[in-house]
Amino acid sequence: MTPPPNPPTAAAAAAPAPAPGERAVLGVDIGTSSTKGVLVALDGRILATTTRSHSVQRPRTGHVEMDGRVWWEEFASIAEELTGGAETIVAVGVSGMGPCVLLADADDEPVRPAILYGVDTRAVDQIAELDARYGRERILERCGSALTSQAAGPKLAWVRENEPEAWERSARFFMPSSYLVRRLTGAYVLDQHSASQVTPLYDRHTQEWIRDWADEVAPGIELPPLLWPGEVAGTVAAPVAGIPAGVPVVAGTIDAWTESVSVHATGPGDLMLMYGTTMFLVATVDAPATDPSMWGTTGVFPGTHNLAGGLATSGAITDWIRTLAGDVGFAELVAEAAASPAGARGLLLLPYFAGERTPIQDPDARGTVVGLTLEHTRGDLYRAALEGTAFAVRHNIETMRAGGADIRRVVAVGGGTQGDVWTQIVSDVTGLEQVIPAQTIGASLGAAMLAAAAADVDTSGWNPPERVIAPDPAAASRYADLYPLYLDLYTRTKDLVHQLVALTEA
Repeated sequence: MTPPPNPPTAAAAAAPAPAPGERAVLGVDIGTSSTKGVLVALDGRILATTTRSHSVQRPRTGHVEMDGRVWWEEFASIAEELTGGAETIVAVGVSGMGPCVLLADADDEPVRPAILYGVDTRAVDQIAELDARYGRERILERCGSALTSQAAGPKLAWVRENEPEAWERSARFFMPSSYLVRRLTGAYVLDQHSASQVTPLYDRHTQEWIRDWADEVAPGIELPPLLWPGEVAGTVAAPVAGIPAGVPVVAGTIDAWTESVSVHATGPGDLMLMYGTTMFLVATVDAPATDPSMWGTTGVFPGTHNLAGGLATSGAITDWIRTLAGDVGFAELVAEAAASPAGARGLLLLPYFAGERTPIQDPDARGTVVGLTLEHTRGDLYRAALEGTAFAVRHNIETMRAGGADIRRVVAVGGGTQGDVWTQIVSDVTGLEQVIPAQTIGASLGAAMLAAAAADVDTSGWNPPERVIAPDPAAASRYADLYPLYLDLYTRTKDLVHQLVALTEA
């Protein structure tokens, strides 16, 4: 399961402390519920890790924000802890949740909280306006993705239309990785992959900004030059938190894609499945692939392309159930879920607790549980939540395949891979094996690997596979019967749920 956010921790006790003067790379990832850092020796040994917890703000339904200044504060705190002030760092890698929109003034001071990725669904009207202006099919063909809550462009338009004073002070926009790069090096850049999610301002064919559309959607905002995630954006301008001046910093990218780097899931046929607060899927394809309900993006490396999807909630639901159950420990709930049979004794759950991203792209979808009786236990409900996310994963995978993704290898990452109950359910529902790597630290490790590669370090032997989760035939047969019911449940309840949402927001 996805563990609850951790408080600041000391460097991992089980890992050897870096020897004086030992060369290492630092990777830091800004996530939805925490910032994580890792110090890695150049031979791939994990020397130390640490975490800082934070929370998002939800000022109203559909609005999910975070104070961008926290990103830099937590980076500096983590770097200070991991390096211990020793000047051993040879390169720095950064990544973060996204696509986010942090607007800043000419002095790079945030003018408002950052608007987060697809979990923030405020820009419904702007999506409709931009679709009408440029044409939905034209946007899809030129940019690779249809306009949804995941796209950064409508979020920019929302601020311009709804907060004119903040917009008037805005000069640049950042995502977590590009903001850290700016603070460390002074360089104002964005990576190609992140730019490909600033729909409709990026052309996936030319891999350049669409200047005329940008002038209309985000007038007055300086567009950053584009680099590949593993390219050096600049060097540390002044010593900070144990990192000496002159250390190279790579451009970095969005966390799910950095996580795919951490487990070597970046080749055609690979699917990276990230278990976290949300669930994310990144399939790598030979050529640009397009599906109106998925996200077609530029890849992490030159010449690569992705078809991606994501659940708006997954681990967040399990944490919600844990809280409702009296803040019981995850281990106890997992054991109870494991004791519940496949099908959770007749429960079926739609995991749309914060709307849903792919493939239904419905910000007004809501969580639904059917089949409850007085005999059901919290373990049954917990298992139903795990099964609901697994059905959603299968729905995404089937949609990806229909869009041209040839998925042959699945690599699972993230906190939800700790213990095999959730991963086993996903394999049983999808019928696919999942490779679990030795390290599931996540995007911070991928950021460190990008940094190491930029320092001419061979990372091909880092983080090898550890185990494989194979489908159980009996459970798979049971889930094969339930999956059509899962799909039908959304279809049958959608209109009713939308009416409830309208009444709630009236």
